[in-house]
Amino acid sequence: MSTDQVAVERAVPDTLPASDAPSAEEGNGGVLYLLERIGSVIVPIGVTLYAVLYLGVEAMYDVFGISPQQAGIDQSVLLGRLMGTLILMLLILIPALGLVVGLFWVADKLTRGAFGRLIEAVRRRPWVAALLAALWCGATYWGLFTLFGDLDLFVMVVVAVGLGVLTFLVPFRLLRRRPVGRAATKVLLGALTGVGLGFLLILAMVQGALEVQETGQANELLGYVGFQDQWAIIHNAEDDKPLYDGRWMMLLGESDGTYVFYDCDKYETFRRPMETTNLASIQLDPEREKGYTCGSLAEQ
Repeated sequence: MSTDQVAVERAVPDTLPASDAPSAEEGNGGVLYLLERIGSVIVPIGVTLYAVLYLGVEAMYDVFGISPQQAGIDQSVLLGRLMGTLILMLLILIPALGLVVGLFWVADKLTRGAFGRLIEAVRRRPWVAALLAALWCGATYWGLFTLFGDLDLFVMVVVAVGLGVLTFLVPFRLLRRRPVGRAATKVLLGALTGVGLGFLLILAMVQGALEVQETGQANELLGYVGFQDQWAIIHNAEDDKPLYDGRWMMLLGESDGTYVFYDCDKYETFRRPMETTNLASIQLDPEREKGYTCGSLAEQ
C-alpha cells in the first residue's frame, strides 16, 4: 500500500457526516438552541404587541375627541414611550416564565418524572398538541371580543373554542409534520399571543382614559404607556391674567403651534394657540381628594 492510499484512508471519517449528526445546538441542552426557542416566542410577541399598542394609544386619545398626532405624538415619540412599556413587560414576563418553569420542575420531581413523561407524551401526539395550540389561539381573540363586542362569558367561551377548533386545529396538525412547520406554529402562537395581550391592554387603556375623563386622575397603566397627567392654569400671554376663572386644565399635548387642553369641569376638549397662551403652575399627577369627580360646571 502506497503512502497516498494510507493518507486517503486516514482522511475518511469513521462517524456520520456532520450534516447528519445531531449538533449540540439542536439538542435540548444546547445554549444556542434554548436562546433560539426563547427568541422565537419573545420577538413575535414584542412586535405584534407594539403594533397593537399603537391602536390603543389612538383609542385612548379618541376618548377626548383628538388623535395622537394632534397631541404631538408622532411615530418617534410613540416608539420612545412604548419601548419603556415593552421593556417593563419583558421584565415582568421573564420572572413569570422562570416561575412557571420552576413550578413544572417541582411538579416533575414530586411525581418522580411522571409529569415530564406526560408532557412528552402530549408532544408526541400531534393531534393533542395541535388541539392545545388551537384552543390557545382561539383564546387570544378574547380581548378582541371584549373590545369590539358586547358578549357574555358563555358566548365568548363558545366563540373562542369554536374559532380555535374550526380554524386552527387541522392547519396546526399539518404543520407539525415538518420542522419548518413546527417553527411556523411557534411564530404564529407568539404573534397571536401578542395580539391578545395587546387587545386586553387597549381595553384597559380605554377604561383608564374614561376614568381620567370622569375623575381627572390617571392610573398607573396610562403612565406606563406614555400618557402625561399634566395640569396647568392658563394665562393670557398679553397681560398674563388667568383665563377660565383660573381653573386647572389638563394639557393633553401640543402640535403645530397649538395647545390641546381638556376642561375637566365642563367635559370639553379645546385648543389654543401657543403664542397667546402662557402655562402657569404646572403640576404632574396632582393629588385629588377622595370622591372627586369632573363635570361640576357641566351639570349646571
